[in-house]
Amino acid sequence: MEGVTVVDHPLVGHKLSLMRDKRRSTKGFRQLLNEIGILLCYEVTRDLPIEMIEIETPMESMLAPQIAGKKLVFAPILRAGVGFLDGMLELVPSARVAHIGLYRDPQTLTAVEYYFKAPQDIADRLVIIMDPMLATGNSASAAAERVKEQGAKDVRFVCLLAAPEGIAKMRGDHPDIRIWTAAIDTKLNDHGYILPGLGDAGDRMFGTR
Repeated sequence: MEGVTVVDHPLVGHKLSLMRDKRRSTKGFRQLLNEIGILLCYEVTRDLPIEMIEIETPMESMLAPQIAGKKLVFAPILRAGVGFLDGMLELVPSARVAHIGLYRDPQTLTAVEYYFKAPQDIADRLVIIMDPMLATGNSASAAAERVKEQGAKDVRFVCLLAAPEGIAKMRGDHPDIRIWTAAIDTKLNDHGYILPGLGDAGDRMFGTR
């Protein structure tokens, strides 16, 4: 699909299969989500701009690559999006973090905001929105709209699973935002859950129902 990158690395596929299994423990699910977050972070940051700086090794001076510009902003959609955060911060510990609190109305499936906090200079930084599931796309689209209202110009979206309906919604509302996902599943059921999916990521990560 245009504007969508499926990260088909064998380790990602293997860990995703483990997460789909309904017998996976809360601890195991949470650990796997963290591990996949690290792997997805490699891919979504693959084309970050680089500048060459002069450094001194123990042997001699050299020109070495360094990420150019201001550091990233990781923007998890609460609550399940925080499952990606620790892993990504391990790779980019200097990144700033925005929090986007959204919940899905069970009747209308629309996104309702209850919290938002972001760095003041978000307009000058690459913003990576993260949420394990891109189902209806309503929450992802609302999150993207919110960071754009704050001035963000360079925005990317990372998820674990995507449904065709969610991709269509996100690409229709925000064609400038590229999507990275571990897999594209078949469809949504009548309650807006991805099939075959893995259930409610937030419930499985936190042990709630």
